[in-house]
Amino acid sequence: MSEPIGGSGRSNGPIRGPQSVVGGLGLVALGVFAIWAGGDLPQGTLGAMGPGLMPRWLAIGVAACGVALVVAGLVKRGDPLPPVAWRGMLVVVTAILAFALTIRPFALGPVTTPGLGLIVAGPLAILIGGYATPEARLRELVILALFLTAGCMLLFGDLLNLPIPIFPTFVIEAISGSISTRVLLRIAAGLLTLGGLLGLALGRGSGRRVDVAPHSMTT
Repeated sequence: MSEPIGGSGRSNGPIRGPQSVVGGLGLVALGVFAIWAGGDLPQGTLGAMGPGLMPRWLAIGVAACGVALVVAGLVKRGDPLPPVAWRGMLVVVTAILAFALTIRPFALGPVTTPGLGLIVAGPLAILIGGYATPEARLRELVILALFLTAGCMLLFGDLLNLPIPIFPTFVIEAISGSISTRVLLRIAAGLLTLGGLLGLALGRGSGRRVDVAPHSMTT
């Protein structure tokens, strides 16, 4: 007789859903860290949003979801803890670090990383993070990176006008006074979107159709 998914029929202490509790605590820790890390950013108002307003409330929402998961794990039987997926954990952490180190200049002792902006840091993080699963496919990740980066550029840089570095610092210095940064942002977002659409079109055109002939049964 197989054992239920949640473990044995007896409750091991107050924790009835270990997976929910651990996942919820992780989300709470992530939300608290994000609130602390962005504590020095000006919040602004809904009419004039500051760079810290959306990250702060997003972090609060993540922490609230974590609290809900913890409560659910205490009152409702759930799945036990699965084996630790080290590949996914290490790859996702690497993607986050790559984004943090490339979106703006970062000084690490005598070495300073170049600020490449969201247009480079965004696709880089998506491509690295996608390989957290062995089922990752490079073409699909590239298309996703192009679409997501273009959307983030338009949302945060154009619509919300948040002071997020979009382009590499050397590009901003080169075009200073010659073209508006917002115009360049829209052009770049359009090119990224066209690149994603072209990738989708090429993927459909190169797809092979496999016809399976029906097998006849003879007696």
